[in-house]
Amino acid sequence: MKVYQTKEIRNVAIIGGNRVGKTTLAEAMAFHGGVVSRRGTVEDKNTISDYREVELERQQSIQSTVMYAEYQGSKINMIDCPGFDDFIGETIGALRVTDTALMVINSQNGVDVGAEIQWRRTKAMNVPVMFVVNQLDHEKANFDETLHQLKEYFGGSVMPLQFPVNAGVGFDSVIDLLQMKLLKFPANGGKMVVEDIPANLADKAEEMHNALIEAAAENEESLMDKFFEEGTLSEEDMIKGLKLGIANRGTFPVICTSARNDQGVERLMDLILKNCPAPDEAPAMKATNGNEHKCNAANPFVGFVFKTAIEQHLGEVAFIKICDGEVVKAADLLNTNTNTKERVSQLLAFAGKNRVEVEKAVAGDIVATIKLKSTPTNTTLVAKGEDVIEPTVYPDPKFRTAVRAKNSADDEKLGAALNEIRKVDPTFLMEQSKELKQMIISGQGEQHLNIVKWMIEKLNKIDIEYYAPKIPYRETITRSAEAMYRHKKQSGGSGQFGEVHMLIESYYEGMPTQTKYPIRATETYDLPWGGKLIYNNCIVGGAIDARFMPAILKGIMEKMEEGPLTGSYARDIVVNIYDGKMHPVDSNELAFKLAGRNAFKEAFKNAGPKILEPIYDVDIFVPSDRMGDVMTDLQGRRGIMMGMDNEGAFQIIHAKIPLAELNKYSTTLSSITSGRASYSMKFAEYQQVPVDLQSEIIKKYEEENKDEE
Repeated sequence: MKVYQTKEIRNVAIIGGNRVGKTTLAEAMAFHGGVVSRRGTVEDKNTISDYREVELERQQSIQSTVMYAEYQGSKINMIDCPGFDDFIGETIGALRVTDTALMVINSQNGVDVGAEIQWRRTKAMNVPVMFVVNQLDHEKANFDETLHQLKEYFGGSVMPLQFPVNAGVGFDSVIDLLQMKLLKFPANGGKMVVEDIPANLADKAEEMHNALIEAAAENEESLMDKFFEEGTLSEEDMIKGLKLGIANRGTFPVICTSARNDQGVERLMDLILKNCPAPDEAPAMKATNGNEHKCNAANPFVGFVFKTAIEQHLGEVAFIKICDGEVVKAADLLNTNTNTKERVSQLLAFAGKNRVEVEKAVAGDIVATIKLKSTPTNTTLVAKGEDVIEPTVYPDPKFRTAVRAKNSADDEKLGAALNEIRKVDPTFLMEQSKELKQMIISGQGEQHLNIVKWMIEKLNKIDIEYYAPKIPYRETITRSAEAMYRHKKQSGGSGQFGEVHMLIESYYEGMPTQTKYPIRATETYDLPWGGKLIYNNCIVGGAIDARFMPAILKGIMEKMEEGPLTGSYARDIVVNIYDGKMHPVDSNELAFKLAGRNAFKEAFKNAGPKILEPIYDVDIFVPSDRMGDVMTDLQGRRGIMMGMDNEGAFQIIHAKIPLAELNKYSTTLSSITSGRASYSMKFAEYQQVPVDLQSEIIKKYEEENKDEE
């Protein structure tokens, strides 16, 4: 493979809903780019994109696939992305390093859920979009209705560059509004034939051509002046205007294809080269120190690892977007995230399951390497300097479950398998919760975690089960209470003796200091799980020796780590140790630790204890016609409405919802909105559990502990 210069490179992400033909389109582009000599199909399970075992079984994309096509002396890097929202992290990673998104639309179904969701992602990330209306050979293809929906959902800047002559069975021709020619495609692919526009379509073509000229002219003042002077623009001027419009998201072109029959794909690739921005024409990648990297090959090398994969026979693969400079095989680079050195042992250009070794790559290109020591996704590699590219921000998890191996002997293997998945999927989280005594895994939805289960059971051969995750409650008190506890144990020889008297209070910011007992010393602890513990030494007259005070604190902390009500962490408490007794022989640290622990437990139960539950801020994107159903469901989840906004045809509901009520919410929301709604959630605060629910929670905890005993 030749070394492609920055101006010869185009980077596109192929996105859209499920089963719209993204993988088939990528396959056809790879065919035109000489990567494959024969086009595979999803049905025959022989595409170069969907080649992983889970994708072959389910016939859908699960991970994004990096590909390329060499075409007309240029290189088009393509990233084929999954269609389901559960795998949105793959799309986000792809959009971060590409300069244009090809949004594939099924011409028989029009704008679907996936298109709506991924459009919002492109808007949030400021990525240009070209629409590819695909499957125009289907008997139910309806281009006019699809175009109407595109304009309705995404605005008047949606602009057709083509329209089909005979959409449906027998589709083989489009009118190209840039060339003002009819393009005819052979039945099973091949070189297109350019002909004059038929007389019966001339008026329609002229009208749409003029609208395209105006749209192109609006993107630059000199073009607008020329349009006013001459009343038209040349094809070259139109391409210039469209390129500017696409780059600044002022124009969203529409192209026609039947990827399955390889019709319109070659022209699409022409349009990508002529109209999509080159890497150095796209927004710069920014570093955390404010530096910008504009894909200048003359600068020192800066590369961003945007994706990690584990490939058979290769192991761990790091995919790199070259933000500046150039890189060669065997180069020594610095990982600026960890300040460690890495060597590029191999430099690879990936085309799905195919790959070729290259000697050098320059700014703007996408390459891969293997055998890096410690360079995961979101890492920056440099030839020199200290820049760290701003990391890609992935959405917080929305679906959580507890997981365990059916055979406890597989626990260690399960942990290793989950860690491997975490390496390649930044939206998947795992935690061995000391608090909940469960392995908790989290992802973007039920389907996401079902795929994780499939991979562990099929690829790692570990039988696992999912079960209900516990809620990380917190315990605290509402009033003050006193208690004493004497720990006394005699068993021959020296025994154990310690007596502790304490007053506990509810802590809050700005609270007055208690005056019942004089405070000699205060220690303040910010607890790892949130909240505070204030530990006051109020001992006078030497009732307890100062050397035993740390032991008392240790006993209190042990009980705060396993609260008296539900075994959850306790927080926001002031403890005053004001009296006690010692024995000259039998008193020791263990005795005072146990006395402090039990005195705290007794005082806690008499201090109006309450349970706090985690509350999440939830933003729900809902089609306007489904608002009623979603609102009704929220009321049943103890949700509190915090406000509403609108975004196009969607309403955004802002609500606060307890985590306990969000179990499997993604599945329910999808069901009641036919998959059209989506949501995000972020931890907000802890709030008191309603009294009736608190009694249920305590009773359940006591029953579970009784069963364990």
